[in-house]
Amino acid sequence: MSISSLGIGSGLDLNGLLDQLRSAEREKLEPIEQQIESEQTKISAYGQLESALSEFQSSASALGDSSLYESLSASTSGEAVSAAADETAMPGSYNIDVTSLATRGTLASTGVADATAEISGTSEQKLTLNFGDGSAPQVTIAADSSLEDIRDAINADENAGVNATIINDGTGTKEFRLALSSRETGADASIDGFTFSALTADADTEQTGTDAELDVNGITINSANNQVEGAIQGVTLNLQSEGASTVAVEKDTLAVREAVTGFVDSYNSLKTTIGELTAFDEETGQAGELNGDSAVRMVESRLRGALGGGMGSGSDGFSMLSDIGISLEVDGSLSMDEERLDDVIANDQQALSDFFAGGENTTGLAAQIDNSVDQMLSGNGTVQGAINGAENRKETLGDRYTRMEQSIEQTIGRYRQQFGQLDGMIAEMNQTSNYLTQQFSSMQSQLNAGN
Repeated sequence: MSISSLGIGSGLDLNGLLDQLRSAEREKLEPIEQQIESEQTKISAYGQLESALSEFQSSASALGDSSLYESLSASTSGEAVSAAADETAMPGSYNIDVTSLATRGTLASTGVADATAEISGTSEQKLTLNFGDGSAPQVTIAADSSLEDIRDAINADENAGVNATIINDGTGTKEFRLALSSRETGADASIDGFTFSALTADADTEQTGTDAELDVNGITINSANNQVEGAIQGVTLNLQSEGASTVAVEKDTLAVREAVTGFVDSYNSLKTTIGELTAFDEETGQAGELNGDSAVRMVESRLRGALGGGMGSGSDGFSMLSDIGISLEVDGSLSMDEERLDDVIANDQQALSDFFAGGENTTGLAAQIDNSVDQMLSGNGTVQGAINGAENRKETLGDRYTRMEQSIEQTIGRYRQQFGQLDGMIAEMNQTSNYLTQQFSSMQSQLNAGN
């Protein structure tokens, strides 16, 4: 007898029983799932450690750049100028007196009645622009162009030297004018006029572009634009208004301080990350993802060695972090004596550079840290080795999980087959029972009828 669905023949809940057996069998997978999850948690935790180490390495590398200690900054008093210094600047103080700012030349045409009407004639023409330096570039104007077309042709020509707009002067008659503005400031770039058959320049609207004029420590300087380079070696002056300002060029102590502070902060952030990953709460029994992990212990040991070790130096140099106001505390974090650090940055930047960046024949602390972290993060280093180990274990557990899952499904398949046979056998027995019952009933009826 063929049974298409378990339980139909016997009336028993064989599907429910089969589901219970499957659930019981799959409980064997739970330990493997937990181990896989544990390895994935470790991989993620190693990733956090790797990221924190990389950030600390970057902050150390910043201190290893000797140009950091050579950088200069320009500060200004007064609102007439702002300033920026590059590596070629020399320390000093400069009095700036801005007499005038550089301006752009402007010019407008006489008006036309309709900005969209054709005014250029039936053939292509040239519009000649005249500038203060004597140059006279030409713009090609197509046949049958309107004032708007002429505007667009000028703006599309990168060599025109002017930007064009249309203004409405509000007179009500011939009120649309072509307005030109020099793209650059200064007398040489000033638009002084133009030649075109359909339009005439209106001299009353002309404003000649001018050069900027300023006085730097008593020396008069002219500039075609308001960004003045070369007046002070290595300093760019941005003229903002007429008036007086003072520019002071000095060592950029703020940049150095920010780099040192960033180094300390990134290390302490790394230490916090390690602390969270290795923590253990005695009250709850909850342990961090990498509690007791040997790779983390190795990382901590190497970092302590790099930070706590001495550096060779001359009598005027620094040999320990504590010499510059940075101390390694008992809990492994770094602390700063800000007063000491500020004094070092202000007065001993060369020694500070030698300590962190090194010299011709010496390796600085920053390079030592960089090399140490590089080794830990390399393909066969401590951290990457731990990640690779966890990934291999996870892969092995995944294969084991797959094999066991297949074995469970095979077991359930056997149960299903056996339940099907049981279902069929019970169905046949029920049919036989029903048949015999009917036969006995019939025989009893016949006996009763004979009496």
